[in-house]
Amino acid sequence: MRVNLTKKEITNSIYMQLGFSKKVCESLLEDFFLILLDEILNKKKVKISKFGTFSLRHKKSRIGRNPKTLEKKIISERNVILFKPSKELKNFINKNE
Repeated sequence: MRVNLTKKEITNSIYMQLGFSKKVCESLLEDFFLILLDEILNKKKVKISKFGTFSLRHKKSRIGRNPKTLEKKIISERNVILFKPSKELKNFINKNE
């Protein structure tokens, strides 16, 4: 079962825990995402202590195949963001099962 966590839900959670106005909470969340994305683009790697590391990786173009029709197509080159969880995050997740 897949559950999507929206920015609105995160904003409401921050609002409930901190007590700031919803506008301030929304601005705080947007600023956090902007800072995170800017740092990933500029430095290619961002480590958040006790959470994990985001890194930017360049993928070259390659030939892909549609499994249904067996039609071959070129997949263009692109940048992808990778996330590697920290040991603390892994331990926290496995401890609470």
